Amino acid sequence: MPSSSPVARGSSDDDTTLFMDGEEKPASFESTLSPRILYRSLPMNPIDDPKASGLHEHTRLAQAGSRWCSHTGAVSMPIYKSATFRHPGVGQSTGFDYSRTSNPTRKELETVLAAMEGAERALAFSTGMAAVDCVLRLFKPGDVIQVIEDLYGGTWRIMENLFRPWGLDIRYIDPLTVTDGKLGPHLLPESKGLFIESPTNPVMRVFDLRESVQAAHALGQIVIVDNTFQAFLCKPLELGADVVLFSGTKYLGGHNDLLCGVLAARTPELAERLGWLQNTTGAVLGPEDSWLLLRSLKTLPLRLARQEENASALAHWLWAHPRVVKVHYPGLADHPGHALHRSQSNGFGGMLSIEVDDPALVKQILERVKVWMYAESLGGVESLITFPVLQTHADIAVEVRERLGVNDRLLRLSVGIEHIDDLVADLAQALEV
Repeated sequence: MPSSSPVARGSSDDDTTLFMDGEEKPASFESTLSPRILYRSLPMNPIDDPKASGLHEHTRLAQAGSRWCSHTGAVSMPIYKSATFRHPGVGQSTGFDYSRTSNPTRKELETVLAAMEGAERALAFSTGMAAVDCVLRLFKPGDVIQVIEDLYGGTWRIMENLFRPWGLDIRYIDPLTVTDGKLGPHLLPESKGLFIESPTNPVMRVFDLRESVQAAHALGQIVIVDNTFQAFLCKPLELGADVVLFSGTKYLGGHNDLLCGVLAARTPELAERLGWLQNTTGAVLGPEDSWLLLRSLKTLPLRLARQEENASALAHWLWAHPRVVKVHYPGLADHPGHALHRSQSNGFGGMLSIEVDDPALVKQILERVKVWMYAESLGGVESLITFPVLQTHADIAVEVRERLGVNDRLLRLSVGIEHIDDLVADLAQALEV
């Protein structure tokens, strides 16, 4: 078990070691931490601890990392660009040995993310796909896992091209056969895990997370939820999921200036296993990107509120447009998952997709837009349009894409924080005949 003893967060230049609470202890202080322990339970900054602080989540995020350094009083988390850390003595540790295992800047980010998700532990990775790779390594060759077929193309690619040849038996659940978002009737007793997106990328199908988790747990399965589209708004771990996954590049980062992935685990056992896998494979987030993401989290609630406000207004405007055949947005009252989504999330988010009446119109829109940008990502402050069949879902077989509604008339819109009048006006001129 990780030690609950105080752990030093940094060293002064004399013969004392500075601890988080500012108390100085002699360098001869004997650490009870074994060098073999990879996961150290560092004392939590009170403002990062939702149980101790009693503060609103918005307040904790706004001040994320602002009280880490009691030695200097810095209100911005320092960037520790150190690959390794010296030991005070034989058998002693400051709590940091080598940055692949743990780095102070990344550790503070992970502490904030764990508190935000209600997790035992969060882990920050170099990319979202590195996080997907890590969580799939919870399983072994021969294991069966079930996956919602309507999912991000990159996840499909790694499953089909790396993990299926490795021996993972991947079984897809056709979303068109699911009633009321309930996955329980589709679960196989031999399956070891369930991988869910809700809403799905890009056609925004909604699944019942509570029901799915209960049904999967009754069969002894691990439930993994990719919550990239619903970062901060939906809390899958509170609904019983075992692991929540994010592409931190998207809403968590929110500025299209970093790559990142995040895993957050509900139980100590999963936290320890995922931590071991991350440390062993090494795809960790560097200190500079850790600082960028920590800074971005401070404005996450504000950004999401504006993005959802814009997305809702835009969805209603597009719904009435004569050239738009379908609008996929759970915030619309006629969306089939509207009530279910409302019951398991605190917001509808800033993602939507539309289907226009003619494939030729897609090219026209992408070439005419001036405020919107044709680019492959989402969740940033800038509004982006993606053409999934050529970008995010290009690797998926055409017949599968078509059956799932990812066709040559579908555009995915990631709505930013610009003024809504400019976003509407730009799409209006792009849609004109």
